[in-house]
Amino acid sequence: MSDIGSEEMEEEQGPYLGEYEGGRNEREERHGHGKATLPNGDTYEGLYENGKRHGQGVYRFKNGARYIGEYAKNKKHGQGTFIYPDGSKYEGSWVEDQRCGFGKYYYVNNDTYEGEWANHVRHGQGCYTYAETGTKYVGTWVNGKRDGHGELIHTNHKYVGTFKEDRMDGKGKYVFDIGCEQHGEYIVTELNEDKAEEEEVQPIVIPKWKAGPVKAIQLKTEEEEEEEAAQAAAEAAAAEAAAAEVAEKERQLAEQQKAEEEAAKAPAGETSESAESTDKTEQGEDAEGKKSDDQVGGDEAQDAQDTKEEVPEDNEGQTAPEPPQEAE
Repeated sequence: MSDIGSEEMEEEQGPYLGEYEGGRNEREERHGHGKATLPNGDTYEGLYENGKRHGQGVYRFKNGARYIGEYAKNKKHGQGTFIYPDGSKYEGSWVEDQRCGFGKYYYVNNDTYEGEWANHVRHGQGCYTYAETGTKYVGTWVNGKRDGHGELIHTNHKYVGTFKEDRMDGKGKYVFDIGCEQHGEYIVTELNEDKAEEEEVQPIVIPKWKAGPVKAIQLKTEEEEEEEAAQAAAEAAAAEAAAAEVAEKERQLAEQQKAEEEAAKAPAGETSESAESTDKTEQGEDAEGKKSDDQVGGDEAQDAQDTKEEVPEDNEGQTAPEPPQEAE
């Protein structure tokens, strides 16, 4: 179903045909908010910029379709919703009038597709739900067809494997809810119908399942899942601690290099003066230390003499001083 319709007639026939109410710029082009009625009966109400639809707007087609969303230079571009005449609807991203990016399509038969688009078709990762059966396909799409890895999910089982040209092709497996799975492979065979030589023959392709052995599904217990989760958390914590340690070492190394660079940049004269000053200081300290030692020796001798002369008469009742407590 086309979603371009008569939208382009406005540009082809010129910006001044039909009816228009709204803002204009200094060149008399449609600019700002306005409402236009095209000669064919389509209408647009929204933002213009320099004569073109640009920004948020609503375009109503004469056939009943309508687009509500963003425009850029007269084209649907950005986020928007297109409602088609048959009742189907697309909500999502647009690029230059094409469904492109992430979006959801509601089909007239109630099927839905939610996923990636490119060039107006399903392309990338997406989920298609078949309303009649409830079956879902979750996987890769290429140019509107299932192609690549995917899962076809039914009520009580699912197929997991590869698809090609919208059909199952290659290795895969069926997984059943009763707790077993069957590995195998889809092999494509072609059936050619007898037709006249001048007619072009279109081969009928039928994928056939080559079944392998049925095996029980190895499900993990709750304890095993918890153990794996704990192990993953421990590994993540260890990795974080190692990263922090490396960062700290790098910081220390950077500080050391910075200090060495600053020391290397210091002038030679300052270094000599600093060394000379250090020597003088040390010599002064030695002289003072010698003088202090002589003074201490004299004081100790005087203390001994005083102690010998002042002997207490009674030592009873005195409490021995407690040893100093170690600093916590």
